[in-house]
Amino acid sequence: MTEAILLVGGKGTRLRPLTVHTPKPMVPAAGVPFLTHQLARARAAGVEHIVLATSYLAEVFEPYFGDGSALGLHIEYVTETEPLGTGGAIRNVASHLRSGPDDPVLIFNGDILTGLDIRALVDTHRTSGADVSLHLTRVEDPRAFGLVPTDATGRVTAFLEKPQTPEEIVTDQINAGAYVFRRSVIDTIPAGRPVSVERETFPDLLSSGAHLQGMVDSTYWLDLGTPQAFVRGSADLVLGRAPSPAVPGRRGEGLALPTASVAPGAKLTGGTVVGENARIGEGARISGSTVLAGAVVEPGAVITDSFVGSGARVGARAVLSGAVIGDGASVGADNELREGARVWCGATLPPGAIRFSSDQ
Repeated sequence: MTEAILLVGGKGTRLRPLTVHTPKPMVPAAGVPFLTHQLARARAAGVEHIVLATSYLAEVFEPYFGDGSALGLHIEYVTETEPLGTGGAIRNVASHLRSGPDDPVLIFNGDILTGLDIRALVDTHRTSGADVSLHLTRVEDPRAFGLVPTDATGRVTAFLEKPQTPEEIVTDQINAGAYVFRRSVIDTIPAGRPVSVERETFPDLLSSGAHLQGMVDSTYWLDLGTPQAFVRGSADLVLGRAPSPAVPGRRGEGLALPTASVAPGAKLTGGTVVGENARIGEGARISGSTVLAGAVVEPGAVITDSFVGSGARVGARAVLSGAVIGDGASVGADNELREGARVWCGATLPPGAIRFSSDQ
C-alpha cells in the first residue's frame, strides 16, 4: 500500500467564519493544520505517495506542506478549476497515480477525524477481493447520514440516503468517509463533470454487480463539519482520545505552543490549545477550546468549548460558551456569548454589548 488521495476541496461553509481565510483542512487542530494529522496517520500506515485534490483556497496547501518530505511523504497537488464533487475529484487526479490496475488506492475525506485502523481496511479489501472497500462506523442517530447495510460477510447490500422515517433506519452503519478503490475502478468514473461518489458512483457500482465490501470500525470517529465538532476534535487530540502522531507536545488537559504566554494564574483544561504568540491573562479559565496564533485573552475571561481565531481579542471577564470568534475580531470586556454565537472576522463588540444574564 503506497498511494492515497485526500479530498480537500470543500469550502467549509458550515464552519464559517473559521474558513473565511483558511480552507477547512488547514484550520488548526491541536496546534497544527488538521490535514497534518491525516497525512501523519496515512504515513504511519505505510502510505508514501499522496495526491491532494484541492479546490477552495488551493494556493495555501503547497507553501505549507511542500513536497511532503518533512512528513516522509511524496505529495502532489491537483487543483479543480470547477468543483467536481467527491467522485469527480477522485477521477480528476487519476493520472497522478502510479498503481497498477488491481492495486489498492486509499481515499480519505478531508474533514474526518478517526482512529480507523487503515492497514486493517486495506487487508479487508485484499482478502475479500473487493472492487471498493468502505470504512463504516456505527452511530446512535443515523438520520443525518447515508446508511450502508451489509450482509453476514460484510458485503454492502445497499446505499440509503438520509432516512426520513423510522422504518427507513434499517442499520446504524454509516459511510465513514474512508475507502480503498481497486485502481481500475477509478477510471470508470465519468471525467470532466461533477460526480458524487456517495450518490452516484457507489450505487451505480452496486447495481452493476461490483463487489463493495464494508468494514465496521467503531473506534473514534468525528465529522468536523461544524465549529462545535471541530473544537471537540481538537480537544480530543490534545487529550489523547483521538490518535495522531502529529500533536506537537504531550497529551493532557492543555497544550500551549512554545511561543504562547499563559499567565501563572490562568487555567487550561479539557484539551485546550493555545497557539503561537497568543497571550492568556491572569485568572482566565479556558476549557475544551482552541485559541489561535496571536490571539489575546484578557484577565478573568471564561472560555468553554469555543474557538478564538488568529489575532482575535477576548476582553476581561467575558464569558464564551460554544462560541466562535473570527480572525481579528474583538469581543469587549463583560460580554457573554453562548452556544452557536459566531462573531465575524474583524468585527468589534463593545464592552458589555451582548448578555444572556443581568449585568449585575
